[in-house]
Amino acid sequence: MAEFPSKVSTRTSSPAQGAGASVSALRPDLGFVRSSLGALMLLQLVLGLLVWALIADTPHYVYPAYGWVMFVAVFLWLVTIIFFVLYLFQLHMKLYMVPWPLVLMIFNVGATVLYITAFITCSASVELTSLKGTRPYNQRAAASVSTLAGPAVCRGGGPTRGLGPGLTRLPWSEAGRCRLLSSRHPSLRASQGSQATCGLP
Repeated sequence: MAEFPSKVSTRTSSPAQGAGASVSALRPDLGFVRSSLGALMLLQLVLGLLVWALIADTPHYVYPAYGWVMFVAVFLWLVTIIFFVLYLFQLHMKLYMVPWPLVLMIFNVGATVLYITAFITCSASVELTSLKGTRPYNQRAAASVSTLAGPAVCRGGGPTRGLGPGLTRLPWSEAGRCRLLSSRHPSLRASQGSQATCGLP
């Protein structure tokens, strides 16, 4: 039988040290919010919230057509929140193996198709399910107009600006661009010129 070693070395760390490192890594990139994609995602979030809030405030559960509109609005709103958080905190850079421009393009094309079907469903059902001039009629008509604006926002949200050959993600800030370049080309990290332009340590 093996004997227990006489000396055992252990190492401990305080939880505050580990938590500080993870919090500092999740800084929001305000350059993304100021970019065209960030602004369009925010607009898509506001319009999606407006659509499902207007429909949810009416007795939509009585009419199956509004179930589809609610599904489209809430589902695309939640997925847009996920993409917005991924890009805001630059988590997409940690998942470099995912082709983010392709993923966003597929999402925006799919969202455009779903928003168009939701617009057709919602606008065709307004006259049939509400009396003209009543509050539910006005809310459903406003939801139809907001749903129509969804495809325009989705079509403008493609992240194709600024992509060079072979890049699979779009760096939004100067620091993100430098991290991307230094991770792709380790030789750039060692050269003095890239440190001066990128501010790498």
